[in-house]
Amino acid sequence: MTLTDLRNGFRDDEQRRRVQRVIHERLADDRDPPECRFLMRFWWQLLMSYREVSMDELSLNVGKPKLDVIEALISAIRSSRAEIDAWIATTEQVFPVIQDRGFMAAQDSDS
Repeated sequence: MTLTDLRNGFRDDEQRRRVQRVIHERLADDRDPPECRFLMRFWWQLLMSYREVSMDELSLNVGKPKLDVIEALISAIRSSRAEIDAWIATTEQVFPVIQDRGFMAAQDSDS
């Protein structure tokens, strides 16, 4: 399945930015570099008309819970803008904001 049509499914740039913010803040955890890298490539795919990442690559590199959420987003983008809003709300409820524990730990040790 190609993902190059995703950028055209949003109501406006604000809705797309909200989706990207959810991906960045709640899904792309840099403590798992391979998964984070492919989620961020998907993040870029929401802006690009060329292939940045494929479903096969996501399937190989993203854990099942997050992959299910990404697949739900793709379905929402291809269905309706209201479903995108519902995806944002649901994902924000299910996934907490990722705290960079490594960065905070380094700050605590510097004190």
